[in-house]
Amino acid sequence: MSSPLISRMQPFGTTIFAEMSALATRTGAINLGQGFPDTDGPHAMLEAAKAAIDGGRNQYPPGPGVPELLEAVAAHQERFYGIRLDPSSQVLVTAGATEAIASVVLALCEPGDEVVTFEPYYDSYAATIALAGATRRTSVLRFPDFAVDEASLRAAFSSRTRLVLLNTPHNPTGKVFTRPELELIAGLAREHDAWVVTDEVYEHLVFDDSEHVPIATLAGMADRTITISSAGKTFSATGWKVGWLSGPAEAVAAARTVKQFLTYVASGPFQPAVALALGLGDDVYAGLRDSLQAKRDLLCSALEASGLQVARPSGTYFVIADAAPLGAVDGLDFARRLPGIAGVVGVPVSVFHDDVEAARTLVRFAFCKKDEVLLEASRRLAAAGTPAPSSAG
Repeated sequence: MSSPLISRMQPFGTTIFAEMSALATRTGAINLGQGFPDTDGPHAMLEAAKAAIDGGRNQYPPGPGVPELLEAVAAHQERFYGIRLDPSSQVLVTAGATEAIASVVLALCEPGDEVVTFEPYYDSYAATIALAGATRRTSVLRFPDFAVDEASLRAAFSSRTRLVLLNTPHNPTGKVFTRPELELIAGLAREHDAWVVTDEVYEHLVFDDSEHVPIATLAGMADRTITISSAGKTFSATGWKVGWLSGPAEAVAAARTVKQFLTYVASGPFQPAVALALGLGDDVYAGLRDSLQAKRDLLCSALEASGLQVARPSGTYFVIADAAPLGAVDGLDFARRLPGIAGVVGVPVSVFHDDVEAARTLVRFAFCKKDEVLLEASRRLAAAGTPAPSSAG
């Protein structure tokens, strides 16, 4: 019997993360494929969650989110970016950023609409656009600098463009979009009267001299931008699934209309704990960022020493490396062989692309792991030496 799955979702089978995690388990390899930390977030946040459970906050929270988290998100946006929001009408709590993205895209897009995004893209983007029956139009960010190609981006827009789905800092490349790049995107969105949905979950994990600029802060963009973030990446609590979106009241209301029929509500006792975390001092945010930057440097050095070409990321949890210098001609084949060769798991970047050739030999590694795990991965990579060239072609 053929699959009952609707045709537009049939390209989205088992994710590459499931395949590579299973491979790590089977081979005993260190899993640097999936982007979740192996340490917990701030102690005060964890204690607040326990207190909320003990205090009986275990039933359905209010549909838009608990009041203290709505207020904390608004206070966070004003504190860090000068964005002023009405917590009661311009903020919505979601089951992680993934649901926030789905709520907005499903609320704003219909069949025939087009969504502009960059590739490589986080895998839920393509699936959510397909669920809405909309059409994906992409512009490629190319290794090693992942700069925006203006001609390609302009070509992706049309009279059918409904929204732009932006991710900065960017997964999987680790790119932080520059202000001039954001100005270009903003100008095209205004020209085509498109919404901008911006996924900023890595907003506080920005390294070196890079600056995270929310596109909502640019001229003329506050009224057409829906900003998405979450607690999972900033506070190392990916399993809590506490996200949020904010923006113009009418767009938030549209997303809320859809969201109530997805999860309805979620993460009751975790919401007040995240509210507390958002108000923690600058030293906590800086400590989380500095820790990740040091981990980035450790893993990048190990990958370079093993012969891979590395694009050192400006943000996020991830680094992309090119296996071509080692003779690889196919990143998926290389990633599948790497656990046997070096006892380390990465993820092929081509799975995040429509233009597979643009990322044919690229592999993504996550560095949001304990130092001892990264050091052992480094030791294994060094001990493995140069892997044999792939036989794929």
